Amino acid sequence: MSLQDPAQPEPLFKRVVIKLSGEALMGRQAHGLDMPTLKRIAGDLKITRDMGVQVAVVIGGGNFFRGLAGADKGIERARADSIGMLATVMNALAMEGALEEIGQPARVLSAVAMPSVCQPYSRQAALAHLVKRRVILLAGGTGNPFFTTDTGAALRAAELSANAVMKATQVDGIYTEDPKKNANARRYERLTHDQAIEQNLAVMDTAAFALARENRIPIIVFSVNEPGAIPAALLGQGRATYVMPAA
Repeated sequence: MSLQDPAQPEPLFKRVVIKLSGEALMGRQAHGLDMPTLKRIAGDLKITRDMGVQVAVVIGGGNFFRGLAGADKGIERARADSIGMLATVMNALAMEGALEEIGQPARVLSAVAMPSVCQPYSRQAALAHLVKRRVILLAGGTGNPFFTTDTGAALRAAELSANAVMKATQVDGIYTEDPKKNANARRYERLTHDQAIEQNLAVMDTAAFALARENRIPIIVFSVNEPGAIPAALLGQGRATYVMPAA
């Protein structure tokens, strides 16, 4: 049964910002890009677009360089974050190529202007690409140091009037503790933004949760490690945690 079959459930949201970590693109490698993983995730994004969902993707750069890690090694934090922003552009360009190889039009828009390789980000340009059925890849974070790509995803979701932020991680939701360290950690099925902030749940930074709360944007936290994970989360299937606005 195809995802276009009328017997299939409708997607929960019609316009989403997917937050994809750079580490998710490494596969089992220690760093860099794993091409089979890149192509698998590109396939998921195409399926999601074929479901009629408008897709924006914010990609991190941790598979190449993390600003905080650079700062810990002695690079000035603002400079380290700038290096990290460049890493996100590399990942976005790679994903753009993987999408176009399978027939899904895509565009990279960067908050750090580098017009020789991609289009500068603007809200108007991003919305125009979405209407034209392109997957947009939002690189460069917010364009400013000291802000994570999680916060960048929440910001772009608010700017683009997205219905949800989909946080694609290495675990299948938000847990009471790190499930890799404590096998007895309990997974939440549903939370409010206030609960996530009050309990200091570290799957996203507090600024991202707060920005999503102020704009009443749901957050879906799910694992991207399996094929079909993105469309499954959008259909309300599979294992995930849904962070929803308070009633």
